[in-house]
Amino acid sequence: MDPTSVVINLPDAQATYDLGYRLGQCCFPGTLLLLSGNLGAGKTTLVQGLGAGLGIVEPISSPTFTLVNEYLEGRIPLYHVDLYRLDPTQVGSLELENYWDSGETIPGVVAIEWAERMLDYPQSAIILVLRDGLIGGRQATLTTAGAFQIALLEEVIGNGLLADEI
Repeated sequence: MDPTSVVINLPDAQATYDLGYRLGQCCFPGTLLLLSGNLGAGKTTLVQGLGAGLGIVEPISSPTFTLVNEYLEGRIPLYHVDLYRLDPTQVGSLELENYWDSGETIPGVVAIEWAERMLDYPQSAIILVLRDGLIGGRQATLTTAGAFQIALLEEVIGNGLLADEI
């Protein structure tokens, strides 16, 4: 299956949070979000919105030093990973695939910041890149080749939730 991409303009931090919230409302167990972008691009803000969309009330902070934060009280669990402090050769030792492939954890949403440091990941992941927009603010580019993940993006867009930002 060919990858599908959607570009969304995010004029401010609230729009970034809102995108995460909308994704959280539509995500299903097993969703893998690979987040990339410069420092301050809004990755953690997006994950905070994602958590709120999943019904998580606990404050969400970046797991820069702990590497993984688990939030189990929402509609489905959220596993928030931050690879900023790791070299790509160190990432494999975390055995992150246990969060989406092993049955050792409750199926949920896995959101990985600094995902470009991963050497391998499932083709069905949603790759979400945050970068500066052409006219201010930010742009989010979401790309996936997974059928269920494409359906998720279509649901977010099809519900008119993002119609003003596309």
